Amino acid sequence: METKKRITFVVNPISGTHGKEFILRLIEKELNHSIYDYSIRKTEYAGHASEIAAHAAAEHTDIVVAIGGDGTINEIGRALIHTNTAMGIIPCGSGNGLARHLHIPMEPKGAINVLNAGNVKTIDYGIIDNHPFFCTCGVGFDAFVSLKFADSGKRGLLTYLENTLHESLTYEPETYEIENSTGTVRYKAFLIACANASQYGNNAYIAPQASLTDGMMDITVLEPFTVLDVPSLSFQLFNRTLDQNSRIKTMKDKSIIIHRAKEGVFHFDGDPMMGGKDLKVEIIHQGLHVIAPIRPKQMPSPPLNILQHFTDFIGRRPITSAIAQKHKQLLMLNHHILRRLSKK
Repeated sequence: METKKRITFVVNPISGTHGKEFILRLIEKELNHSIYDYSIRKTEYAGHASEIAAHAAAEHTDIVVAIGGDGTINEIGRALIHTNTAMGIIPCGSGNGLARHLHIPMEPKGAINVLNAGNVKTIDYGIIDNHPFFCTCGVGFDAFVSLKFADSGKRGLLTYLENTLHESLTYEPETYEIENSTGTVRYKAFLIACANASQYGNNAYIAPQASLTDGMMDITVLEPFTVLDVPSLSFQLFNRTLDQNSRIKTMKDKSIIIHRAKEGVFHFDGDPMMGGKDLKVEIIHQGLHVIAPIRPKQMPSPPLNILQHFTDFIGRRPITSAIAQKHKQLLMLNHHILRRLSKK
């Protein structure tokens, strides 16, 4: 009789935008118990997910599943790199960048079905200033907003948009030098994103051509822009064509060093961290096993649907009075921003 595989589900009770109890009930109902034995662990403090995952890997657990947001996924992933234990994902954060790149369904039932199929894929990971990341890292405006978002006291898309739009009015681009395999280039930049995966999350594609398996990172440099550039930048960000914008400079490399004038914030997978003037960023090839759907090379990508991308960005919920209110708030916020810009 074949031995069942062992899965540990790691739940961050406070991450993301909704509760997790219904997911735990769904696991009991939908997981294939003929091939899996499972246990559930709830995190109790920052860093606990890493400890649980490391212990599971040491005991040769087959799969550790992250139930949470990008921060929980990062904690678990960094504990499983270069082990035989694979990471699974049931995405329920506010961005879900890695899960979206891997085509893991956003609905918990679909994500559990991916676990039942059990397809293992080996992906790259990155390191910035000795901190592992799996999706993106960077400096500049996105790191600055990550710091603001971490201190905002509440989570969710609207909070993130409020911080982003408000701070973008006063944020001053900085000058950076990027030391890569061919030399050193100098940019005045709004942000520099180093991408292992193609998107930040919410189908916002900061590096549309990025691959999780090519041993390279895609570096995106967004140069200073005006309010007139915002519509095209926003459209291209969600239409997977940002690299075609004239304000964008791109490069690929295995390792770079970002030099800046002073110490400051950087982010890895959306988590802010203070760092020095010089930041080394590198990609480690084939360092993490993940459970992901099989997508044959001959299978075309689904057609782009901008309305659907916007729906995903707002959240997969039925149109209710709460969502209508959120739309109204976004429209009011946009109106306020435009008024502020017109006075400049």
